[in-house]
Amino acid sequence: MVSPMQPCALAQEPVVPVAASSAAEAQTGALTLERAVAAALEKNPDRKLAIAEITAAAAQYRLSRTHLLPQLGFSEGVARSNDPVFAFGTKLRQQQFSATDFSLNVLNRPTPVNDFTTKFAGQWTAFDSWMTQYQMKRGRLAEQGAAQSLGRTDQELVYQVVTAYESVLMAKREVEVARQALKTAEAVLELSRSRVQAGTVVESDALSAEVNVATRKTELIRAEGQLSVAGVALGNAMGVVLPAETMTVEELHPVTYTMGALDAEVALAQQRRPDLKALDLQGQAQQTAVKAAKAAFGPRVDTFGSWEMDKPSFAGSGGNNWAAGAELKLDIFPAEKRERLAVEKAGLQRVLAGQASAQSRVRLEVSRAYYQHLAAAQSVAVTQAALAQAEESLRIIHNRYEAGLATVTDVLRVEDAERQSQTGYWQSVYENTISYAALRLATGTLNADQVGSFQ
Repeated sequence: MVSPMQPCALAQEPVVPVAASSAAEAQTGALTLERAVAAALEKNPDRKLAIAEITAAAAQYRLSRTHLLPQLGFSEGVARSNDPVFAFGTKLRQQQFSATDFSLNVLNRPTPVNDFTTKFAGQWTAFDSWMTQYQMKRGRLAEQGAAQSLGRTDQELVYQVVTAYESVLMAKREVEVARQALKTAEAVLELSRSRVQAGTVVESDALSAEVNVATRKTELIRAEGQLSVAGVALGNAMGVVLPAETMTVEELHPVTYTMGALDAEVALAQQRRPDLKALDLQGQAQQTAVKAAKAAFGPRVDTFGSWEMDKPSFAGSGGNNWAAGAELKLDIFPAEKRERLAVEKAGLQRVLAGQASAQSRVRLEVSRAYYQHLAAAQSVAVTQAALAQAEESLRIIHNRYEAGLATVTDVLRVEDAERQSQTGYWQSVYENTISYAALRLATGTLNADQVGSFQ
């Protein structure tokens, strides 16, 4: 039988397909949980998406800063017209005006005039009631919130990898149990055939044993299939395409975890959860957006300036002029701005409601994970004791069958109970680790540095 603490040596070690991130990994043997998490944090597309959100938020912040900078433009143009006003003004700007141009005939019916214009023009908002500063602050808070969201994405990704990795280990244990059960069934079949030949039992004993062997073979096939599926799921969590190479993984074994009181775990979650911090930053950003919308009602002062050169030909000489000024703007009927303020206030109410809902949800998540892990930890000890009893019962029934004091039905029944005890024990070990990882995820303390404690 497979001992819960010392797994038996199998003739063929199960392997699962995974992607080795380097040749060194392939040479060192087993794919550890730490390596799997490191690969996921490097290659999983969900994390890349979260990083892209940070990049976009940073770009949005830099965009808001550009409103503080002056805008300067350059233009080069050419025009030709015999419009009287155009001809009169163009000659003045080109400093080509002469006394003959005052002739009524020339003024009314001028000859076409060319105007080659070179112009620099700029403007700068000197004051906008601090609306730009509020928009910059909002952009900075949004960038910080995106960084917190990345932290939560990392935690969820670590949990996903831990779950997938432990599922591989559990599937591997199920293959071991199925193989051992098949060996036991084959041994019972051989014993039954020997006793049939000796005339101590009837043929039906051997037939029942053959049916049991067929059942165990089917269970082994299914277990090996589940192992392959678990390996594919692990590769998906790691964000890699699975190659043809294979690599062994570690062994599933019981681990004892420690946790605080429920209230302490809830308080820890409210302090450490990155998604709660992101919501808080989102609330601050939305409050700043309301201030920016209010600032839009205030006065605005824009300054402008330009320098222009006008020439009758591209390479010729001409005149130049400049202009500078300032403008005060104030909306008398700011209907659009009032609606914009209403939108931002509604957004703030939505964020505040979301924060309250998130606090309640986090308490529920921590409480659920806490009690699930508590139950899983207690189940390990119970199933381990049950497994020891089942193994001893199987040993006794085998001895009784060999002595002719028990039927093959008794043997198969006890053998099936022992197999179920094996599966139940390893399932409780698996759930103990997964529930603890879920608790750490709920409290916001699950990270790549912590995964070593799961093994």
